[in-house]
Amino acid sequence: MSDDARELRRIGLIGGTSWESTATYYRLLNEAVRDVRGGSSSAAVTIHSLDFAPIHAEQVAGDWELIGRQLAVAAQALQAGGAEAVAVCANTLHLVGDAIAGAVDVPFVDLIDLVDQRCASSGWGTVGLLATGYTMRSPMYADRLDKSGIDVVIPDEPDLQLVHDVIYDELVRGIVLPESRAAYLQVIERLVRRGADAVILGCTEIGMLLRDGDAAVPLLDTTIVHCQELTRLMLRDGEPY
Repeated sequence: MSDDARELRRIGLIGGTSWESTATYYRLLNEAVRDVRGGSSSAAVTIHSLDFAPIHAEQVAGDWELIGRQLAVAAQALQAGGAEAVAVCANTLHLVGDAIAGAVDVPFVDLIDLVDQRCASSGWGTVGLLATGYTMRSPMYADRLDKSGIDVVIPDEPDLQLVHDVIYDELVRGIVLPESRAAYLQVIERLVRRGADAVILGCTEIGMLLRDGDAAVPLLDTTIVHCQELTRLMLRDGEPY
């Protein structure tokens, strides 16, 4: 058991997008704190869980400005409730990350920056990206990783649509099918043939389907990367921040 008696920092999570991956965040954070501190220790987490149905409808309609305003309000509520840092439990919603960060005075823990740092430290020159169509078609990952000299490759259109459909038709609804897992692995094989040294699982639900070790190249689960940094902040490892 750790002899560190410092109070945990409270982390505010914008969740529900979908709640399936938010539940994974909650489990991973609690397991990490318990493993470090022992006994009956658990995580200091406040979750502002959104209804994903209207958010998804707004994504389809392309109303990202409205989504940004809604997530900004959620972040402000978390700060008002005592959160000392805020994170959103989704990759795609980092498309409105500036709106979230600009709405609060506490740090916004940006998942895309963390993935960039992990890819750079791993020495990967080219990475594949599996994510929602919104994320894969956007320059968000490519622009961020380009600054570290890393190229991002996305699936060709039929594969891209398959990856997107599995996320929205299955994973966000808690459906995990072996045939979808096999299809994803085939998509990864095609990305590897195009030069990918590793593949980013760039949607927080994909870890329900795949994990590192399932493919011929490393698979970087962004949910795990995010939770590792949130745990570090919560435990005040390397403070201040």
